[in-house]
Amino acid sequence: MPSVVEYTPAYLADIIVADNASTDGSVEWVKENYPQVKTMVFEKNFGFADGYNIAIGRVKTPYVVLLNTDVEVTKSWLHPMLRYFEDHSKVVAVQPKVLQYKKKTHFEYAGACGGFMDIFGYPFCRGRIFDTLEKDSGQYDDARKVFWATGACLMVRRVDFVDYGGFDESFFAHQEEIDLCWRINARGREVAVVPQSVVYHLGGGTLSMQDARKTYLNFRNNHLLLYKNLSFGRWVVLAFMRFFLDYLAAFMFLLKGKRADAKAIAKARVDFLRMKKKVRPLRKKNMEHTICPSIPMVYHGSLLVQYHLLRKSKFSQLRFSSKA
Repeated sequence: MPSVVEYTPAYLADIIVADNASTDGSVEWVKENYPQVKTMVFEKNFGFADGYNIAIGRVKTPYVVLLNTDVEVTKSWLHPMLRYFEDHSKVVAVQPKVLQYKKKTHFEYAGACGGFMDIFGYPFCRGRIFDTLEKDSGQYDDARKVFWATGACLMVRRVDFVDYGGFDESFFAHQEEIDLCWRINARGREVAVVPQSVVYHLGGGTLSMQDARKTYLNFRNNHLLLYKNLSFGRWVVLAFMRFFLDYLAAFMFLLKGKRADAKAIAKARVDFLRMKKKVRPLRKKNMEHTICPSIPMVYHGSLLVQYHLLRKSKFSQLRFSSKA
């Protein structure tokens, strides 16, 4: 909060804390320490996804920045992203460069310098492949189109966010921003990263990386976004492949003694199958509005092969079949 208040000019933006029915005195603390900050208090925990949908539905500004509570911003962090929007009318969402709060020389897991996806549906970033985080030496300082932008710090055109359906509340948390960005790309609009804006993300402030629930949400929601956004034929083929890859991942967790994570993967698959009927209308709507079924920012290769077998742990080592 101190950095957000210090580096967010009142003439440029309002700061609003949307509170998901917290019980730790957060709202009272904000009102006491930062009376200039507005609050929006919900009667229950709507989760990351629907909490933001409700909050964004109540504001009227042309742009909205979704900012996690564990993010420290820097001087003039808003201006580069705002200028990019004004210069690129097709862009709906942008993110800044995201570095680690505790190790500011390195990229952070959630978003790094712009998100991509491989042919099997595994997300990765410029600066982060699986758990390998690169040192930031300016190698990815070009503003450019990406497949997805991180929800840890996401600037969006508010009208487009609402018109495109916002976040899917069934995700609750994790990968809902990838689902939204997939819709944006598929409908002929664009997502970008603007590294001239920099923020620092603590990570795990809401849900620890060691928590098996994070594993559960990531695997379940990854299957949801693939089912919602792929054509039926492509989804069937991918679902067949992912059956084996998911249980291979569960087996690897068992070898590491992480039994809870292995069980989380199995539960995620079962719950996804239960949720298919619920999200089917959203899938149908996505297919009806898709005008760009092939998105250039998809890496048409296996990240698992490149990373584990060929030992390629940097984004710059990957070769895209078309210019992304």
